[in-house]
Amino acid sequence: MELPTATVEWAPGREISVWMAGDRGEEFAMLLAHGAGSDALHPLTVGLRDELVKAGVWCVTFNYPYKEEGRRWPDSPERLLACHQAVLDWAVEQTGEMPVLAGRSMGGRISSYLAAEGAPVKALVLYAYPLHPPGRHDRLRSDHLGSISVPMLFFRGSRDVFSRSDLFDREVRNLETTTVVDLEGLDHLFRGRVRMAEIVNRSIAETTLAWLRSLPG
Repeated sequence: MELPTATVEWAPGREISVWMAGDRGEEFAMLLAHGAGSDALHPLTVGLRDELVKAGVWCVTFNYPYKEEGRRWPDSPERLLACHQAVLDWAVEQTGEMPVLAGRSMGGRISSYLAAEGAPVKALVLYAYPLHPPGRHDRLRSDHLGSISVPMLFFRGSRDVFSRSDLFDREVRNLETTTVVDLEGLDHLFRGRVRMAEIVNRSIAETTLAWLRSLPG
């Protein structure tokens, strides 16, 4: 198991583990948040992180409090946001610049809330954004997306049960700040009929970096 490279206090007397991967001198610094059912050391997070580092990103991952404390169910949105904000502040101190906020599923959702609140970030990259719970198409998580001013990149699997196609098109695809990468045949975990996780992650990482380099400024 990888040892954390730092700890960050997100509330008085409460700390979470942080991992740094790659070279701090890279062109882009990214804060990558895990999904609800994983953590910073889960293969879903590590596999994507490692490919992002290979592509040329300095990547920071961290545990939300419930995972740090060995609990199964996610914390309240308020606690998730407080933790995420604390790690973002720490990352800015480390680099002296605005990082890219990124996240898988729930981690991307919390990232987007911070960006909507005006957090100092360069861009937003959302891997398998959970537009709604499976089968609950009335519970959309999109009201805040239109208020985000930084560029957003969405990776969406065509078989993602958290993102019904017509609702995604209506709520997300046509936003002025949005770029969408469609992953044909992949589900919410970016799995296809045949497991090719390393290949998929490499393609996603390379596409992410190419998009970041295409942004103005």
